[in-house]
Amino acid sequence: MKKHALPVLLAALIPAAAFAHTPLCSCYDLGDGEVLCEGGFSDGSSAAGVEMSVVDGAGNTVLTGKMDEAGEYTFQKPEGDYKVQFNAGPGHLIEIPGSDIVE
Repeated sequence: MKKHALPVLLAALIPAAAFAHTPLCSCYDLGDGEVLCEGGFSDGSSAAGVEMSVVDGAGNTVLTGKMDEAGEYTFQKPEGDYKVQFNAGPGHLIEIPGSDIVE
């Protein structure tokens, strides 16, 4: 009876894995003082409405906003160290250091 438990468990989990999606986010320095972030999910679903934050080097949130209908978020690049957070909920947080955001 136990040797049938594993295939049954795997069969139950495979559909859940097939519908899982991974958050994706990239940010670019536009060279004019603005930063553009583009986001979405690996299954092609939109990131519209996903919370975005810009956090300074001391850990203070200096900007907040949401991805627009096109899955984009644009902000004025802050002075000094910062990071961008794409927060789509538990297990779906992406942090991008400002030093990785280039033209």
